[in-house]
Amino acid sequence: MKHAYIFPGQGAQFSGMGKALYETNSLAKEYFEQANELLGFRITDTMFGGTDEDLKQTRVTQPAVFLHSVILFETTPGLKPDMVAGHSLGEFSALVANRVLSFEDGLKLVARRAAAMQKACEINPSTMAAVLGLEDAVIEEVLAGIQDEVVVAANYNSPGQLVISGSTAGIQTACEKLKAAGAKRALVLQVGGAFHSPLMAPAKDELQEAIMATHFNNPTCPVYQNVDAHPYIDPGMIKQNLINQLTAPVRWTQTIQKMVENGATHFTEVGPGNVLQGLVKKISKDVNTDGISQ
Repeated sequence: MKHAYIFPGQGAQFSGMGKALYETNSLAKEYFEQANELLGFRITDTMFGGTDEDLKQTRVTQPAVFLHSVILFETTPGLKPDMVAGHSLGEFSALVANRVLSFEDGLKLVARRAAAMQKACEINPSTMAAVLGLEDAVIEEVLAGIQDEVVVAANYNSPGQLVISGSTAGIQTACEKLKAAGAKRALVLQVGGAFHSPLMAPAKDELQEAIMATHFNNPTCPVYQNVDAHPYIDPGMIKQNLINQLTAPVRWTQTIQKMVENGATHFTEVGPGNVLQGLVKKISKDVNTDGISQ
């Protein structure tokens, strides 16, 4: 019986996130103020009182979700993970939770990642779409048949729910073909660009430099990484997988399956929202799930 801690990614943000924590916990307030200083702007103003539109900016969203998750983890007593994982951006939160990264280094890398991804989004018009009700293999086959545009599987979220990523034209074509192939829905998402696709290559190059220059400690427990759903404890391998994550799909379904196979019986989501708890239940009905969110 093992206790897994999981951390959400971009999309979990909401206006007012972290405000109660800031106002009621003095240690949390210290962390938030340290973040304002490190980032060079008061991200807490946007988190606590900004509009949904303000929070959608990638340069704000990613550090905001990271901060909410990590500060919740650091200020909740008695958390001892046997294993950790994070969905996309959430992998950075997971690496602070298992002590591979310090709070400061984690935040610096997330801010760098967000800025690099924002730039990559501006280079090519691109987007993502959620596909519901089709088997992964059918989606992969349809995408393989689209030759003239970039469009790939990006997030294997749960059985019957896969997010695709690519050029705007590629996504439009793919949605039409996937509906024709029997998808219940193929819905274009309101995101800044084609995350977890080859179109993120410029961001990957920039982030690689930052990651390689950052010290990674030996972890207190394995991190199950997005790129291949396997557990890692070697800092060098963790770094390389984190770099590759930007242009590779998030294998969340496979990650949860592997964690269960390796003994996880209880999953706790730490951070804004409860999306990951729902996905875990769809992937493995026999495990217990709960969340820490304030």
